[in-house]
Amino acid sequence: MTEEKLSSIKKLNFFKSLNDEQLKEIEDISNIVEYPKNSILYYENDTYNKIFFLVSGVIKIYKIDKFENEIFLYHIHKNSLISELTSLDNDSIYCYSNSEFMEDSVILEVNFTAFKERFLAKNILNNEFINEILLKTHQLHCVVNRELVFDATAKVAFMLSDDLEMFNSLKRQDVSFMLHIQPETLSRVLKKLKRSNIIEVENSNVTILDQKLLNHIYRGEQI
Repeated sequence: MTEEKLSSIKKLNFFKSLNDEQLKEIEDISNIVEYPKNSILYYENDTYNKIFFLVSGVIKIYKIDKFENEIFLYHIHKNSLISELTSLDNDSIYCYSNSEFMEDSVILEVNFTAFKERFLAKNILNNEFINEILLKTHQLHCVVNRELVFDATAKVAFMLSDDLEMFNSLKRQDVSFMLHIQPETLSRVLKKLKRSNIIEVENSNVTILDQKLLNHIYRGEQI
């Protein structure tokens, strides 16, 4: 298990600047946990005293509204920080959403208190930590745009640009559900993008032909 843990830590870009001694410290304050597809890492309102990194696999982040409907937020892919951090003053991390594994996955759990004492307090990994928090902020900005600003065409264009592999791996009905549009609307948008030679669709698999034009759609520019 020790070799497996160290190997998993080295797979994460977050820790790539550490020397062997520092990697050993991370190893001492962490655990590796495997999760099967469709299992839950945490629920909204849970609290933890550890931070989670996704070594391999895919996680869906979502919330539940007052009518018990699932509201998709974003996906987290391997080699990423999972935890949603808003403060370094508290040793407990509050979960603002739910997380479900989309496939069999491997998680690195790191004791948050020890991590702050051994690394952040010594100005080690601070830049990496800030970058991850900024990435989370960007993801939330994208969610706001998708839900409050984008029309159906922009929603589809953004997902194709931002998460093409996931788009192609899901059934069209599941994509429609995630984007909160009707399956018929998704079909029309894909046909429109295909006619404009922005994408190609073969055996339900989408290939991007013109990334620049695709980006223009969700950035508010017309084709």
